[in-house]
Amino acid sequence: MRHFGHISPTAREGLFFREPCTFTADSPARMLSVALGATLYSPATRLSLADDVLKQAARGVVSMVLCLEDSIDDAEVTGAEANLIRQFAELAARDAAAGAQPTASVTAPRDPREATDADVPLLFIRVREPAQITDLVRRLGDSVRMLSGFVLPKFTEERGRQFLEALDEAESECGRRLFAMPVLESPELLHLETRGEILQGIARSVEKHRHRVLALRLGVTDFCSAYGLRRAPDMTAYDVHIVASVIADVVNVLGRADGTGFTISGPVWEYFRRQERMFKPQLRRSPFLEGRAEELRTALIEHDLDGLLREIELDRANGLLGKTCIHPSHVAPVHALSVVSHEEYTDAQDILSPEREGGGVLRSAYTNKMNEVKPHRAWAERTLQRAEVFGVAREDVGFVDLLAAGLTN
Repeated sequence: MRHFGHISPTAREGLFFREPCTFTADSPARMLSVALGATLYSPATRLSLADDVLKQAARGVVSMVLCLEDSIDDAEVTGAEANLIRQFAELAARDAAAGAQPTASVTAPRDPREATDADVPLLFIRVREPAQITDLVRRLGDSVRMLSGFVLPKFTEERGRQFLEALDEAESECGRRLFAMPVLESPELLHLETRGEILQGIARSVEKHRHRVLALRLGVTDFCSAYGLRRAPDMTAYDVHIVASVIADVVNVLGRADGTGFTISGPVWEYFRRQERMFKPQLRRSPFLEGRAEELRTALIEHDLDGLLREIELDRANGLLGKTCIHPSHVAPVHALSVVSHEEYTDAQDILSPEREGGGVLRSAYTNKMNEVKPHRAWAERTLQRAEVFGVAREDVGFVDLLAAGLTN
């Protein structure tokens, strides 16, 4: 699979100075943690789940979470588990019928530039309790090969230990690498008097299982719930100060660029229908040109995606990468804004040049900023990691071009 693999090679060639790389579920964890992109959630109760997964893959989704937790009613859990078993079996059967290798090793002879329905996304199951992990893996049987791991809700040191031990056991039984994506959303993490202790406990837990933790996810909806809050579509998570403070502390402890940090994904954007607006739209004309771009700008504003775009930019500015998504319309904007611009790529290359190992300051190739080699090195390294999986846009290609291409299917 690859980002923008759902568009034609010709179109991709016209957009990218350096095209996104291909990857599989067996790729290194470092690459997969960056490649998650817009992780689309779906309730595990959907009877057409196998069809939905393949349909979304054909539209550019590369990671999905099939949810047994908050998205379904408590009374639906047993039926949802049974449905998951059936749907994974269906996906495995289609994968075999298509002549593909197991999802863990989808490679040549298919042209790696061409996406097909056999390119199943990275699939994760969001469970409620640790015992579900071992039970589901046993019940999945051979179709466990379609599974990449589990999402672990309300993660704390004590609760997380039980989840991660269950995951160790399940992996040993099935013989397949299974990743964990803990969700940080407990009230104790939000409360000031317990936040530091909870964060340190989480840090100890995930460090012990570093090889297994693909990314940390933020449960901002739960944070807001603890105080009876809900952000409006004109506001980002960073406009809700109590939430922004938690995000900052999580990044401070768990997102450091010194080799001890983890990938932390952006919070969910929960709006996808037009609602009455209270404030002037935040999406300005500056990223857009005349003609179709102006039409696209209008469409984005009408669907309340201007707030989403601003939040994605703020996610990256605050050290987050990728995003939890609950609607397919959010995927293309997340991926379009994840592509590295030609200017960013040029700066990163200059900063990491072997000739600059001793440090120093240089004017950027675009002659509009200062690049200070030592302070900007960690940024440059992260930028090149993102460039590997999301690609580098051509010099004259902007966000609108990438977004329009992402929406072609």
